[in-house]
Amino acid sequence: MPEKIIPKKTPMREQPPKERIKNFNEVPYGYSPEEAIAEAKRCLQCKRAPCVSGCPVEIDIPGFIKFIAEGDFKSAIKRIKEKNVLPAVCGRVCPQETQCEQVCTLAKKFEPVAIGRLERFAADYEAAQGEAPIPELPPPTGKKVAVIGSGPGGLTVAGDLIRMGHAVTIFEALHKPGGVLVYGIPEFRLPKAIVYREVDYLVRCGVKLVLNFIVGKTATIDQLLKEFDAVYIGTGAGLPWFMNIPGENLNGVYSANEYLTRSNLMKAYLFPEYDTPIVRGKRVAVIGGGNVAMDCARTALRLGADEVHIVYRRSKQEMPARAEEIHHAEEEGVIFDWLTLPVRYIGDEKGWVKAMECIKMQLGEPDASGRRKPVPIEGSNYTVPVDTVICAIGQGPNPLIPQTTPDLKAGKWGNIEVDKATMKTSKPKCWAGGDVVRGGATVILAMGDARIAARSIDEYLRTGVW
Repeated sequence: MPEKIIPKKTPMREQPPKERIKNFNEVPYGYSPEEAIAEAKRCLQCKRAPCVSGCPVEIDIPGFIKFIAEGDFKSAIKRIKEKNVLPAVCGRVCPQETQCEQVCTLAKKFEPVAIGRLERFAADYEAAQGEAPIPELPPPTGKKVAVIGSGPGGLTVAGDLIRMGHAVTIFEALHKPGGVLVYGIPEFRLPKAIVYREVDYLVRCGVKLVLNFIVGKTATIDQLLKEFDAVYIGTGAGLPWFMNIPGENLNGVYSANEYLTRSNLMKAYLFPEYDTPIVRGKRVAVIGGGNVAMDCARTALRLGADEVHIVYRRSKQEMPARAEEIHHAEEEGVIFDWLTLPVRYIGDEKGWVKAMECIKMQLGEPDASGRRKPVPIEGSNYTVPVDTVICAIGQGPNPLIPQTTPDLKAGKWGNIEVDKATMKTSKPKCWAGGDVVRGGATVILAMGDARIAARSIDEYLRTGVW
């Protein structure tokens, strides 16, 4: 146990807000070796380690932190990679405050150990030393697995199965791997080079990657099963939801999915190097209160908006976004319109959005989600000028695979139904996990599903018992 516990986390240096809203560079700079060691020494090295049970992929958190505290950074990243093939990603975008850090023993009296920052440090340290070493792999089993989707779940199941000796091929519909990590998360929060670095590691481990291959169009699940012994479906939730209010078909009204894809994957953020079509609004409204809404608002600022509003129907206390993301958005000047709901969008004579009518809300009794239900205040309607609206109220699974796989059972929202103990679907030899099962969730939960599925797939491939 440390002789004297430092109550607060070691701070992480960041780009100043006034500077960073003019560029897409990553906001936090990461820890130096000295800062990482200082933070690692705050860990109590608990024998029961509640942080491990709080991690969906079961990383030996005290183990890797102990190595960092001792300055043995190579052993630290090796320990992390025993359980997590995406440490640089998870260290940046995992909601640690509601998972491993929430149950950290130190959090009972002080700030928890900055587990995510230390994970990021270990991964970045390894990358700075050159190409990451490949682990020793077992002899091939002769079994072949198709993984559909190269997002965090697909990459995790591929990494686990290749280390179990199975041949793995990932099929990706887009022209770049990474799924939501690439098209959905902005460069200032997760640089694409980091995602590609982690994908490259898997490819060097032996995972095959097939791009521009749409399962359900290029080939169906049944056609894949003629070649592969098992299939894992990790296609995420790329179908945007709208509010179904008047004016959503006006020019200048985007889904968050389209807006972020144009900026991230189609590289609008690299203007003028890439002249990607995207509306660079001056007065932007983002509807929603999650991390995606924060990403959209902060992207709009960087694309040149004078004023960006987050419009959310509940209060700040009910917002689902990470506290860190809300804090960053506030620092950068995003304006929060809490307890506000748009009821229609108003267009000009050329079909472009020019204004938004809203109604004020108040909070009533808790609803099924446990959050207080927003209730409209009659007669509180008002109109504000806007030239861009981004709807970030959630998304569902793309229906293509359930539509082309008749014996694959899906729920009324299009989510594939699974046995949560194994992630088996209703269709033999098919597993699924992540957002295609859960709806919009988090990177680490998708990875946790993938870990469960990989064990189940391995057991099936070795025993033949479904």
